[in-house]
Amino acid sequence: MQYREDRYGNKLSVLGFGCMRFPRVNGKIDKEKTEKLLLRAYEGGINYYDTAYIYPGSEETLGEILEKNQIRERVNIATKLPHYLIRSRAGLDKYFAEHLRRLRTGYIDYYLMHMLNDIAAWEKLKNLGIEDWLAEKKASGQIRQIGFSYHGNSDMFCKIIDAYDWDFCQIQYNYMDEHTQAGRTGLDYAHSKGIPVVIMEPLRGGKLVSKLPKDAVQTFRSHTAHHSPAQWAFLWLWDQEEVTVVLSGMNSMDMLNENIRTARHGEAGVLAPEDKKMLEEVASIINSKMKVGCTGCRYCMPCPQGVDIPGTFSAYNRCYSEGKGAGRHEYMMTTALRKDSTAASQCIECGKCEQHCPQHIQIRQELKNARKVLETPIYQAAKTGIRMLHIYG
Repeated sequence: MQYREDRYGNKLSVLGFGCMRFPRVNGKIDKEKTEKLLLRAYEGGINYYDTAYIYPGSEETLGEILEKNQIRERVNIATKLPHYLIRSRAGLDKYFAEHLRRLRTGYIDYYLMHMLNDIAAWEKLKNLGIEDWLAEKKASGQIRQIGFSYHGNSDMFCKIIDAYDWDFCQIQYNYMDEHTQAGRTGLDYAHSKGIPVVIMEPLRGGKLVSKLPKDAVQTFRSHTAHHSPAQWAFLWLWDQEEVTVVLSGMNSMDMLNENIRTARHGEAGVLAPEDKKMLEEVASIINSKMKVGCTGCRYCMPCPQGVDIPGTFSAYNRCYSEGKGAGRHEYMMTTALRKDSTAASQCIECGKCEQHCPQHIQIRQELKNARKVLETPIYQAAKTGIRMLHIYG
């Protein structure tokens, strides 16, 4: 196992265990199987375990297994505050006490604001006194380090980075999201501030393994280094010194063992030029299946009406490369789960974006096309509900 340092010099395994997808039987977590996986992960050198308040049964299961095997003090637990449920400072205390109870611990190593996708959400928390609350928890040792997880564009990410003295952050990032979501721009910006970055969705929920185009699979197979698609995706991330930990939701022993083996080579600079070229070819093949040839360069931004143009096209393209469910989920996460929507429906067709697009994309028309696919009745209802929460919450 390779290790990289956090902001305070603590060594973190480059491979982290994502605890959202513990194996289940009849809808319930299979604790026996999960225990075997967690113990194998621990034996393999993994010392970072990521869960969240809203992952059903995850915190309780993780806490029970760590306590039973007396290894709590030897690992790092990361969990997440559901800030979108918080209405008062008392709510902060309530949810934090529940974290500790479920996890059977007296402290949290890495504590994140879950899905902090909008600076307005942070301002709301500040008005509730969260900065003083976090300072008290940190001074008491109940929270060791403070961060946030993020789904959204790079511009908003950088604003949130600047809004507080964060100890770390967590973003979606992989070789297909290099220029979408927080992207390389966000990764580099956090690194420039000395803020470690934890990576989620390195395989896009498994889509970069199980739903690759046939010619992309053949490109992997024809390369001289016979790694699996998953191994290539991890190595692409670990090749970058700005990446601290890469999370993986490992729910089988085969998956876990392969990832542990790959992590032994998880050093910055691990990829040769020909490896990077091959991955660029794979990304190009995947992109060729897309509806809109958007590269995520962001020359079209900012939109005067607040539309996240690259984010919309990323989700729209994903509908056709991975399925409409995946694309619509991404669109919901990046445009609706925030106080100020960035939806395509806000476009007034001013055309400013098209003047700056190096790909000469007919952005106004493509946004209309994207709306028809992405802004379903379910999306509209959820967006209205989220807006009401912000108004009356």
